[in-house]
Amino acid sequence: MGRKFISGNESKYKFLSRNAAGDGYADLQFERPPTKVPYKAIMLATALFVGGTVLIIVGALLLTGYIDAKYSDRTWPVLILGSLMFIPGVYHVRIAYYAYKGYEGYSYDDIPEYD
Repeated sequence: MGRKFISGNESKYKFLSRNAAGDGYADLQFERPPTKVPYKAIMLATALFVGGTVLIIVGALLLTGYIDAKYSDRTWPVLILGSLMFIPGVYHVRIAYYAYKGYEGYSYDDIPEYD
């Protein structure tokens, strides 16, 4: 069986040559590949953030009585659902913002990618 070699940019593997020091390490193995921006995950996080914010505001208006009292049975479920949407949304939007700005310790790799 012969070996197949893929030339050009078709391969995601690279041959490592021996370095002059002979210690078994190559500079190429320490390079990080460029990170992809997870646009779908950031859009989902933004939708969770906005939806959670709206639900928390509506729940607060129900709780304070600015919205009619006939809907008072929906107050706590709306507040709980809004909180469950707001917390992961604001967390991932914050990570995406800090990664975009280039702050130390923040990367797009910290955001889970949804395919």
